[in-house]
Amino acid sequence: MTQLDAVHASSSREQTMSRRPAAREEARPRVLVVEDDPSLAVMLRYNLEKLGYQVEEAADGQEALLRVAESAPDLLLLDWMLPSLSGIEVCRQIRRRPQTRDLPIIMLTARTEEQDSIRGLNTGADDYITKPFGMEALAARVRALLRRAQPQASGLRQFADIVLDGTEHRVQRAGRPVHLGPTEYRLLEFLMQHPRRVFSREDLLNAVWGADIHVEARTVDVHIRRLRKALNAPGEVDVVRTVRTAGYALDLEPV
Repeated sequence: MTQLDAVHASSSREQTMSRRPAAREEARPRVLVVEDDPSLAVMLRYNLEKLGYQVEEAADGQEALLRVAESAPDLLLLDWMLPSLSGIEVCRQIRRRPQTRDLPIIMLTARTEEQDSIRGLNTGADDYITKPFGMEALAARVRALLRRAQPQASGLRQFADIVLDGTEHRVQRAGRPVHLGPTEYRLLEFLMQHPRRVFSREDLLNAVWGADIHVEARTVDVHIRRLRKALNAPGEVDVVRTVRTAGYALDLEPV
């Protein structure tokens, strides 16, 4: 049993610990800031509250897992270097649980190497921003990720044996449920809107992340790999085709 399993089980037994916020508060997205630097945590809280978000704080990985288990936020701002339990391990444990596998996560870190960003994304983070960062850039990423995480009432879409329900925000393949994070869901939704059409990394960045968000092109490759892993069970055809030097397409034709 992971630490997140343990705290979630404890939280489930103690229903009296959870308090229902007022209706007006429920309409405001709730952001959990996990940061052990008090001055940075205060700055993030001040600016996010000024933008209209509810903000909660956790100073280490253990506290973050406890808060997520008790009441999952709408988005997690997660520092990589945390005492007792790293942000990478917190992210890994959150992604293991069905109840929190779709929780939007932005990783905050002073690490600037490309391999570090790839490692963070491969662990399950939806986005990655390096310190120091401007609040305007972070706010844009928060808005974009929350927007991608919202269900879109676009009805049913189907490609081959894949069915995407935009109303319920669910995906099935050959009758089995496919669990996707918000970014992978938006990628699949966009590709299903344009089957067999090849899109470059830049096309996908603009369509899924937004033209106003600066994200490395390699980020697309990481999320495509995660989409493939979720979509393709053993023996199933890989429907996400890589077109060398051109990009990606949703297609049944062989590579």
